[in-house]
Amino acid sequence: MNPIDIFRLLSLAAIWGASFLFMRIIAPVIGSIPTAFFRVSIAAAGLLVILGLMRISWDFKGKLKTVMLLGVINSGIPATLYSVAAQVLPAGYSSIFNATTPLMGVLIGGLFFHERLTGAKLGGVFLGLFGVGVLTRAGPVAFDMGLLMGAVACLLATTCYGFAGFLARRWLDQAGGLDSRLSALGSMLGATLFLLPLFGYSVFNQPPASWGGWSVWLSLLGLGLGCTAFAYIIYFRLLSSIGPVKSMTTTFLIPLFGVLWGALFLDEPLSMAHIYGGLLIALALWLVLKPAAVKPGLVADR
Repeated sequence: MNPIDIFRLLSLAAIWGASFLFMRIIAPVIGSIPTAFFRVSIAAAGLLVILGLMRISWDFKGKLKTVMLLGVINSGIPATLYSVAAQVLPAGYSSIFNATTPLMGVLIGGLFFHERLTGAKLGGVFLGLFGVGVLTRAGPVAFDMGLLMGAVACLLATTCYGFAGFLARRWLDQAGGLDSRLSALGSMLGATLFLLPLFGYSVFNQPPASWGGWSVWLSLLGLGLGCTAFAYIIYFRLLSSIGPVKSMTTTFLIPLFGVLWGALFLDEPLSMAHIYGGLLIALALWLVLKPAAVKPGLVADR
């Protein structure tokens, strides 16, 4: 990767790490579905303004429906699942679970997209899941059904990310490409439309006891504009530049920021389980992402 892509990866990790902090502030107050809906709708509104000011040509090249569907898979469903997790999990926990995204990407690539699935990669997947187990069983939060459901929600969200990365490459990059800013906008519009009826049903049947104060709404703005609108522009640019698997490596860096922001701003407890679980997931990622050894003679045969 070139220095610009490395900088994008680090910036994206810091921004997305902050998203878990914001969700932990918002979701327990207004609920999971409202949190997810406001996140993507604020992001969509922000992107509309940004693209309008930048005078970007709104030429989706016939791919608007495709990008909107990607938005459901890559934003709408995961945003809801992480909001559910934020009801019960500390921000640091969610960010560490999020680091399993490359593991899910490798597994999904091997099962559904004809990617080579080596023994090292399979070992990495199982080692990463073991790291998740260490964190949930030995961490500072008591192991109960709420913790288990939060962990499952996070893993389902990373599964969505894994599918979305490969689908974006197949549906967008391999079909002529699309401006990353338009990809981000279409994605947020699709996620917003997907969550709109769920939001209406949720508010009508079980409205929040409180819509929160200024801290909740400032957090929503930060979550929607910074951690979603701006972040997805960077993310889609990375997908086009370095591909889905390498782009997913940003999730390895997110826990560093997620745990840091949670400890600094929410006084979340730290324990050795963060280190043990994090190191196991880091080792798993190394196994998954290390370059495959080239057998002698392969280069000459090409």
